[in-house]
Amino acid sequence: MTFAGHAPGSPEYRRLILGLFFAGIATFGQLYAPQAVLPLLARDLAVDPATAALSVSAATLGLAASVIGWSVVADRIGRVPAMAVGVIAATALGLLAPFAGDIGILLAPRCAEGIALGAVPAVALAYLAEEVGPRHAAAAAGSYIAGTTVGGLAGRIVSGLVAEAAGWQAGVWAATGLCAVAAALFLWLAPRSQGFVPSRRRAERGDGVLTRLLRLLRSPRQLALYAQAFLLMGAFVAVYNYLGFHLSAPPFALPAWLVTLLFLAYLAGTASSPWAGVLASRTGRYPVLLGSVAVMAGGAALMLSPLTIIVLVGLLLFTAGFFGAHAVASGWTPVAAPAESRAQASSLYYFAYYAGSSLFGWALGIAFGAWGWAWFGGIVIGMCALAAVAAAVALRAADPMRS
Repeated sequence: MTFAGHAPGSPEYRRLILGLFFAGIATFGQLYAPQAVLPLLARDLAVDPATAALSVSAATLGLAASVIGWSVVADRIGRVPAMAVGVIAATALGLLAPFAGDIGILLAPRCAEGIALGAVPAVALAYLAEEVGPRHAAAAAGSYIAGTTVGGLAGRIVSGLVAEAAGWQAGVWAATGLCAVAAALFLWLAPRSQGFVPSRRRAERGDGVLTRLLRLLRSPRQLALYAQAFLLMGAFVAVYNYLGFHLSAPPFALPAWLVTLLFLAYLAGTASSPWAGVLASRTGRYPVLLGSVAVMAGGAALMLSPLTIIVLVGLLLFTAGFFGAHAVASGWTPVAAPAESRAQASSLYYFAYYAGSSLFGWALGIAFGAWGWAWFGGIVIGMCALAAVAAAVALRAADPMRS
């Protein structure tokens, strides 16, 4: 009998959602913990903002490089075992990274940590698509993305507040310890896969990994979804990398502790991602995706203001819009792919996601240093516009709710 997926309200469904919630905390808390301490790290290691931001980009680049490989591993050993290996290895590497006293030395363990962390985003949404019925996939994906926002927020807040009192190294260690607890909860809660088909059975049908990847890369729908990941994540990480530098300088001159608390804006994403998933299940993915991108661009425009309160409102809208768009696009990607290619579809989405994070998280720092915040904000708005155009061209007709 074919497994139809866990139904909402069942014990297995609750364990799956809660387990992936903690997997998101364990992954994204570690990945972005240094982002909250970039000004302190830059001062301590005597480097400029763009160079300090490489401590984030090195990890996201490692993650981008590993997601396709992790999808292959997960096809062989299973979804939950692959994620378990990744988060355990990443936690160990996260405890080693702050021992580095030079930016060049710091980048190597951060890159390795990113490679290990790639297991969760490469596999989590394929795991969801296999274990949850199609009618509930968008809402379940939104709940998972909410967990990633909590992880990203917790890692940044913990590292930032501890760092102000005890240094950036202590801040990163504290965030990693929190992630270790979350990893243990994930390993305890995540239910065994029931909808997973091992790769050896796919191989019998002639579905090799390369064949699946090439099929996905020839799909305009998949390419448009990958464009959302590349452009929107690149813009999002760049804003959070450099907003602290912007607000620490005149006319704002905010203290370091208050700049750290700006990461509480992540709570807007915690609220918007499950809401976007539920709304997409009811009204269609395409309008929710496009509306979320528009909210993100509007928030970026408000952050060009010289008034602190307007910048904060803009940051809330920007964050809510980003996570709404990400919840829809990331959940749409495996559902829109053939069943045998879901892990590869998710891995390509996250390859684009973290490639954008790595590239724009560094390159827009050069633009910020050379031309200032106004040009930086204009580039971010332009990236949102490009993502909206890609969605309008390839995704409107692909939304089953609109056909």
